[in-house]
Amino acid sequence: MAQPVVTCLDMEGVLFPEIWLAVAEQTGIEELLKTTRDIPDYDELMKQRLAVLRRHSITLKDIQQVVKGLHPLKGVKEFLTWLRERCQVIILSDTYYEFVGPLMSQIQYPTIFCHTLEVDHQGFLTQYFLRQQDQKRQTVRALKNLGFRVLAAGDSYNDISMLQEADAGILFQPPISIQKEFPQLPIAQTYQALQEILFQKGVFPYQGESS
Repeated sequence: MAQPVVTCLDMEGVLFPEIWLAVAEQTGIEELLKTTRDIPDYDELMKQRLAVLRRHSITLKDIQQVVKGLHPLKGVKEFLTWLRERCQVIILSDTYYEFVGPLMSQIQYPTIFCHTLEVDHQGFLTQYFLRQQDQKRQTVRALKNLGFRVLAAGDSYNDISMLQEADAGILFQPPISIQKEFPQLPIAQTYQALQEILFQKGVFPYQGESS
């Protein structure tokens, strides 16, 4: 009997541009240019971000306004249509529910697991709350325990545990540093290449075609 397949995808860098890079570009704050591609320790990265936002008086509404201007990367909608025809799709992201509404509306509101923020009465971000520690790997592990074959794709340090836990993990357009550090993971530089690797690894139950 064919095992049902779930594909777990990172959001920023795989489906959409990086939110924090867009905020950095809009505000001119260079300290916000660091992402999970650069800093493996997520707690360290977020504490830096919260301090920078407060220092520059950037509120949640300011960030939400930037997010409203973001659009899926070129080819994403076609890629997701192809993938949804073949298996279930879950987005696993270390972003926040307070940010993602305008983005999810552009790709037909897929299931997304991410985190939450604490905001004070002035609209400043005061704290972040992880839905679960190492939530990407824990989600993949839970899906496997439910009897699914899990495929996964991501691009950053915070995706590595997810990719390693999955039945098949794929790096999508990763920086050279991550490619060199994790040479055992296959790499896709285009959505067509990602489709081909996923099809090879998936044994999809919905359709038998490769295109």
